[in-house]
Amino acid sequence: MELPVYLFQGLLDGGKTTFINSIVQDGFADSATLLLRCEQGDAEYEDLPASVTVVDIEDEDDLTVAKLKALEKKHKPKQILVEYNGMWSLAKLEGALPSNWILYQIITLVESATFETYAKNLGQIMMEKLVSADMIVFNRCTPELAASLRRRNLKMVNRRATVYLEYEDGSSEDYYTGDECPFDLDQDVIEIPDDDFGIFYVDSMDHPQRYVGKTVHLKLVVCHVAKYPDIEVPGRFSMQCCENDITFLGMIAQGDGMKRYETRQWVEVTAVMDTVSHPLYGDSVGPLLKLVSVTPCEKPAEEVVTF
Repeated sequence: MELPVYLFQGLLDGGKTTFINSIVQDGFADSATLLLRCEQGDAEYEDLPASVTVVDIEDEDDLTVAKLKALEKKHKPKQILVEYNGMWSLAKLEGALPSNWILYQIITLVESATFETYAKNLGQIMMEKLVSADMIVFNRCTPELAASLRRRNLKMVNRRATVYLEYEDGSSEDYYTGDECPFDLDQDVIEIPDDDFGIFYVDSMDHPQRYVGKTVHLKLVVCHVAKYPDIEVPGRFSMQCCENDITFLGMIAQGDGMKRYETRQWVEVTAVMDTVSHPLYGDSVGPLLKLVSVTPCEKPAEEVVTF
């Protein structure tokens, strides 16, 4: 019999226990439920129904197919909830799931006030949790934190996840409003900081019309595409999760000045934005950089864009 597995992940104090408590109290665990607790924080499970059995997994090495299969045989659950340790890799759990345990949904819980600190100091660990999630919930938001999170434009991290902001008063709202713009479009020249190229790329791809007629200034890597000699495709290399996940984010450019530079050379570009239909953008209309000036430059401190 297939067993659905609901995974709740996030770093310590992200609100995993509180979230699980709330959905269980709302009737999510009416049938026999096995709750695997792989991390013990300050919050405790309270008034769990008799249908829920809690089993502690204290060591990552205890996550084995044999161990989990034995728990299934003993407790005969209809579904599995996993409160996962924030420092354990998702790959470890995935490799330990018995063949009939189906990872049905991954929910990432994040403490809004500590997100920036964790993203800076534990970037790869935090990003793994965002990239893999089907749902992301930012807990204990304030209006100021919500605005800061929206400026990050998390679509660049995970396009398929639903993202919610949960406020301190218990109310919540969708992260996406459709109106977010991460840059001040009223500037004469919109400066794109080296660290924000990923944000600019995703936003201009999603909303190319909002940038039409705007002048931008940024650093890019030259890319000549032999198949399309009438255009250039400068961009940046990006890494979403790990070194095996590096891709090139290119934008179509037209005008003089870039052909004299070799592919992979760094250049500083000023361009007026427009839109263009091109096979490189598939069926979509995408951004066009109409080159005003192109000059050589030093590479940024971080050559690869991380999300």
